[in-house]
Amino acid sequence: MAPAIAINCPALLTRGTRLENVRLLEDFLSIHDTFADPEKPMRPWWPVLVSLILLGPLTAHAQSEHAHPAGDLGRVGTAHFPVSCAPELQGDFDRAVAILHSFFYEESERQFASIAARDPRCAMAWWGIAMSLWHPLWEPPDSSSLARGWAAIQRADSLGAGTGRERAYIAALASFYRDWDRVDFRTRALAYEHGMQQLYAEFPADTEAAIFYALALNATLQYSDKTYAQQRRAGAILEPLYARRPDHPGVAHYLIHSYDFPTLAPRALPMAQHYADIAPRVPHALHMPSHTFTRLGMWDGSIRS
Repeated sequence: MAPAIAINCPALLTRGTRLENVRLLEDFLSIHDTFADPEKPMRPWWPVLVSLILLGPLTAHAQSEHAHPAGDLGRVGTAHFPVSCAPELQGDFDRAVAILHSFFYEESERQFASIAARDPRCAMAWWGIAMSLWHPLWEPPDSSSLARGWAAIQRADSLGAGTGRERAYIAALASFYRDWDRVDFRTRALAYEHGMQQLYAEFPADTEAAIFYALALNATLQYSDKTYAQQRRAGAILEPLYARRPDHPGVAHYLIHSYDFPTLAPRALPMAQHYADIAPRVPHALHMPSHTFTRLGMWDGSIRS
C-alpha cells in the first residue's frame, strides 16, 4: 500500500493551493508513519520535506512547523476558566483558554498578554503566557522559551493570585519550569503531572483541572506500555466530560490524542468527526482529526483534514 501512496501523492499535490498541498502531504506521510511503527502516535517529522518540496528555502526567520498566522478565528469552542481578574476580562480569558486547548500557542500567548496589559494584577494571565510557551505533546521547548516561561510563571507567583485554586495552577506549572537549565525535561514534566493530579483531587468540580490533568497524563505516557494505562486513564477522565461538554475544544482534542493508537483509535472517532466543527478556523483543530481517520483507514476524511 505504501508504494501506491508514494506514486499517487504527486498527482494529488497538483490539485490545490500550497496550503492544501501541505495538508495533503502531511496526511500521506502520516500514513507512512503508521505503517512504519503503528504503535506510536503520528509524529510531525514531515515538515522538513514539505519545506524543501513546496515552501522554498528556509530563512533565519522561518516559523516552526506548528506556527500559524493570526486572523479572525471566529468560533473557538466553549471553555470556562473562572479567574479573579477584572470581571470584564473573564470572557476574554475563557477565549484564550479555548485557543490554548487547540494548541494555537502563538495566538493564546497574544491573548493572555493582552489581558495582562489591561489588568496588571491578573496573575493568571501570566500563567496563561507560561502555558502557551510549553507545548506538552510537541517537542520540548528550547532554552529561550523555557527562560521566558520561567519568568512568566514567576511573575504570576509574585502577583499573588486571588484564590487557592489559582495558586495551585501556578504552583503546578512552576514545578515544570523550575530549574529548567539543570533538571531534565521528563522529570519536570512528571512534577507538573503530579501537581495537576493534586489540583484535580483538591478541586474535583473544576472541569479545567480535569482537562489539564488529562493533558498532563498524555505528556508523560510511556510508549513502551502496551496496556495503554495512562491513555485509558486520561480517556476515563475526559469521556464523561465530552458527554456533558461536547463543544469544549480541549475535551475533544485530548481524547483524540489519548486514543491515537491502533488499539484505541475507534474510541476517538466521534470526537474526530466533531472537533473541526468546534473551532472551524483554528489550524490544529482542522488537522487533528486526520490522526484518527488515518488510523482507521478513512482516507477521504484524512485528506479533508
